[in-house]
Amino acid sequence: MTQNTLHWSGTGIEVHKVVVGPYENNVFTIRCTETGDAVLIDAANEHELLLELCQSLGVRTVVETHGHWDHIQAIPAIRDAGYEVGVTAEDATMLPSYDFILEDEAVIEVGRLRIHTIHNPGHTPGSMSFHVEGTPLLFSGDTLFPGGPGNTFDNADDFKTIIASIDDRMFSKFAADTIVLPGHGLDTTIGAELPHLQEWVDRGW
Repeated sequence: MTQNTLHWSGTGIEVHKVVVGPYENNVFTIRCTETGDAVLIDAANEHELLLELCQSLGVRTVVETHGHWDHIQAIPAIRDAGYEVGVTAEDATMLPSYDFILEDEAVIEVGRLRIHTIHNPGHTPGSMSFHVEGTPLLFSGDTLFPGGPGNTFDNADDFKTIIASIDDRMFSKFAADTIVLPGHGLDTTIGAELPHLQEWVDRGW
């Protein structure tokens, strides 16, 4: 199973991906190949598949990019199986249950890997992205997709917030060849999306 799910690999790291549920959520597992430790991003749906993935890849914890229902359906089964779930304080009440709070600009250690947390409000108040130190990988949740920002549900203030967050905390911080791995759909890069920022502002979504 794990070979079929391998999405990206580099020195000391593997990224596995499965697509689950009616909204085709991307669920990523980041694994340190030196220690075998791993973390799963978004316990979205199809808990039996995700539990199999956790067991086969050495997952110890689960972190949520945000609290929307399509990203959290498998959390009860995941926690019942003994895995800890983390989410931002701003989105914590959206989850059925959780174990710890994810702080902005914190470091999650997974084996020898260091994953940096980035608070990206707009899609939800507590939306978070994850960057793996020493790699070109940025897991953007529903904040940034190929072709624009995540849905802000016709809320003008939230749209301004997500645009500012993408500009200040993604486009201004990461190189053009940074790979963006979103919560749905295909990967993109910072370089592919950055030139279109003003177009998104002009269209308003």
